[in-house]
Amino acid sequence: MLKNPAQKYLPHPPISLPERQWPQNQLTHAPRWLSTDLRDGNQALAEPMDSERKLQFWELLLSCGFKEIEVAFPSASQTDFNFVRQLIEEKQIPEDVTIQVLTQAREDLIRRTFESLKGAHRATIHLYNATAPLFRKLVFGMEKAEIIALAVRSTQLIRKLCDAQPDTHWQYEYSPETFCFTEPAFALEICEAVADVWQPGTARPMILNLPATVEVNTPNVYADQIEYFCRHFTRRKDVSISVHPHNDRGTGVASSELALLAGADRVEGCLFGNGERTGNVCLVTLAMNLYSQGISPELDFSNMQQVVEVVETCNQLPVHPRHPWAGSLAYTAFSGSHQDAIKKGFDARKAGDLWQMPYLPVDPKDIGCSYEAVIRVNSQSGKSGSAWLIEQNHGLKLPRALQQDFSQHVQRETDARGKEMTQNALWQLFRERYGLIAQPHMTLVNYKSESHPDGQLRLQATLAIEGVNRHLEGQGNGLLSAAAGALNVMLKQAFSIKDYHEHTLGARSDSRSVAYIQCLYPDGSAHWGVGIDNDVARASLQALLNALGQTHSFSESR
Repeated sequence: MLKNPAQKYLPHPPISLPERQWPQNQLTHAPRWLSTDLRDGNQALAEPMDSERKLQFWELLLSCGFKEIEVAFPSASQTDFNFVRQLIEEKQIPEDVTIQVLTQAREDLIRRTFESLKGAHRATIHLYNATAPLFRKLVFGMEKAEIIALAVRSTQLIRKLCDAQPDTHWQYEYSPETFCFTEPAFALEICEAVADVWQPGTARPMILNLPATVEVNTPNVYADQIEYFCRHFTRRKDVSISVHPHNDRGTGVASSELALLAGADRVEGCLFGNGERTGNVCLVTLAMNLYSQGISPELDFSNMQQVVEVVETCNQLPVHPRHPWAGSLAYTAFSGSHQDAIKKGFDARKAGDLWQMPYLPVDPKDIGCSYEAVIRVNSQSGKSGSAWLIEQNHGLKLPRALQQDFSQHVQRETDARGKEMTQNALWQLFRERYGLIAQPHMTLVNYKSESHPDGQLRLQATLAIEGVNRHLEGQGNGLLSAAAGALNVMLKQAFSIKDYHEHTLGARSDSRSVAYIQCLYPDGSAHWGVGIDNDVARASLQALLNALGQTHSFSESR
């Protein structure tokens, strides 16, 4: 790279718009959407889609709710021409959907384009020609007057051919290509000339598309250009202003949103931003940005995973796992602090509340994502991540001290392996550490208890210790007190119960219960045990046995 890039590159100047209004505006409704996945997106693929993949993509766009779809450049290839004919002849186009096709400003290409559209119910003819100084001089060697004459001549032909096929509801779109670095006055002049020919109105709809064909400035400059055009175009009320931002500077989404603030009515783009060079604007991002602000995008991404799968299959390009809304990791937190905040958010949330969740701008369920993917555990995770997964998958609401204890075991495991811990592995580790295994060291076989007039409770129980049955008798202020006193004697191990929690694992009266017990030893160490049973008393006793079973040497107590 050059130490002084100014020797080679010039900045593109802004325009003068001292009384701009767009910074004070707010988005309140969805724009008109045009998907150009089947045309602009397709031409940017190393291996363009065949008719089968195109048809699969077409059906996806319909299911998402698109009413305007640019389907082909029919004069560019026989494959594109045939696809348009297939949609029409096989009656694949719903009556409320308008197909759009692109053509260059050449008579033979325009006529070929109309041939492809015979029998269409609703169609948009999209004409473009280059208008920026660089293209006028370097690529085409034409003066401004010649550029305008070409656009006017082509528009006259298009109007004539539309009038000759009155059974089709026609719409005309004109794009001064490279609008974003065309002189603002010249962009107005050529669009006025084209509109004079078309005579837009309710019976003759027209779209003026103002593309950022190559991003050359910051999004605020593009917004200024759009507002300037909207202010000065004489037939503003009779046309729809569309934008087609590319992403050369990585600001396609911002350019689109600011352009809408500046007066644009319509956005053209691709579902995940596929397109030439760095791509078109991502329509999924734009739509979900609106949704997250409480504005219906009038598009349906309820099954985002399916949308991703179809697009990846058809484009043979991956959707990035960190895509803002659709990425496989978009709603996933590995960081301990993030996980803690999310868990607290879910704990505090009540049904019907407005969505206010740390790190999650929308509810993943709204787009078909399960909560299982929200938190995943690796060496960067804290106590809340493991506790969240245990609760979501198994219904166990771990006490805070147990969360901390378990997270230390998880940390050691993930540090040793250097990998993410799966949900299954996490559950297996939890079961092993806290006694929820098929054959724990100590198992409660049976028990009975009775209260006496002196306020004491007497307990009799049978335990299986390493497979050998032992009888246990004790008394205390309650069930656990009686069991703890008897076990101190039987196991010749001093301990006390430091913490105890219990809850049901469901709302039904016959639901199982879970108990959590922490035992404290004279040396200051502490261990947890967990028990699950239909009888909460059995669950409590087994939890106590599981806590003791972690450290006791059973051979000494036989």
